Amino acid sequence: MKGYNFSKYDPTENAKSRFEQLLDIFMQLLTYTNGDVGEAMQWMNELDNEYKLTNNEYGMGDFYEDLKDKGYIDEKKDKGEIKITPKTEQGIRKKSLEEIFGKLKKTRQGNHNTFKPGGGDEISPESRPFQFGDTLEQIDFTASIRNAQINHGAESFRLHEDDLEIRETDFKSQTSTVLMIDISHSMILYGEDRITPAKKVAMALSELIQTKYPKDTLDIVVFGNDAWTIEVKDLPYLQVGPYHTNTVAGLELAMDLLRKRRNPNKQIFMITDGKPTCLKVGAKYYKNSFGVDRKILNRCMSLATQCKKLKIPITTFMIASDPYLQKFVQEFTETNNGKAFFASLDKLGAFMFKDFESGKRKTVY
Repeated sequence: MKGYNFSKYDPTENAKSRFEQLLDIFMQLLTYTNGDVGEAMQWMNELDNEYKLTNNEYGMGDFYEDLKDKGYIDEKKDKGEIKITPKTEQGIRKKSLEEIFGKLKKTRQGNHNTFKPGGGDEISPESRPFQFGDTLEQIDFTASIRNAQINHGAESFRLHEDDLEIRETDFKSQTSTVLMIDISHSMILYGEDRITPAKKVAMALSELIQTKYPKDTLDIVVFGNDAWTIEVKDLPYLQVGPYHTNTVAGLELAMDLLRKRRNPNKQIFMITDGKPTCLKVGAKYYKNSFGVDRKILNRCMSLATQCKKLKIPITTFMIASDPYLQKFVQEFTETNNGKAFFASLDKLGAFMFKDFESGKRKTVY
């Protein structure tokens, strides 16, 4: 009996190796364990025992040796340390970027197209009739010829001004962004891990800017009782602390960073799950976790007003939906003339990336 061998189209030919499959899981676990290799490997063994991730030919010990040989981890036996390498740090950012963009393709949540059409460097799906002043480069000749055939017939071809169709383009601006991340204790409170999604979004955003928008700048500010900057490479290790929420300190540092940027396009993204509860007065901390404190709120509103005068919009991503928090965020947003999103953890990336992309597009006159 004759048959056909379709080995050329064998789906296993380009399948991931066992190491690559395990590496995907390992990268995810490193985000949850704050870069702790030992804890991540313990979880790998637990998952292997339950779901049979390895076999007799390739075990978890082989995977660990490959991690060392391929430069993903650095084992210093003299110090008893096992750390991830810069290669792994970048790999985690890339995985986060792929994960976020995968969600964007499946949902239209956060699709806030606030830009206007104009002459630029990226083709838009929108088109319009020709107007005086449009250039030849903007004419969609395929659509214009089709219009001519419809309007005048294919036998005697004529192309009139009324047949011309213009394909819009969007100009992508250079932007300086400060991403503020709340690391107060409430980000892991009530059994819900809110810091890991925030870290993933931050890593994905930083990787996007570094690869697609290299002329942009991104500063990352974390805030608890105080506020300080961290490097992109530090994101996998970011943890919450026994902190209150000093939003004022975060905003003040973000404004200081943006003042030093010569770029005219500046913005602040803030990821938080609660109200501001802390304020530093001199060398002491003024704290109040019971409701919205008017003293702290007034200082926040003052900074929101200052940002508005400096043309620095603040986009708040609130990963909590308490009614009194919504009221605070609404008042804060109106004061700054910014934006606010009450995003669930699984939609946080979609909201932020859609808003970031729409903010990159500006009108060119």
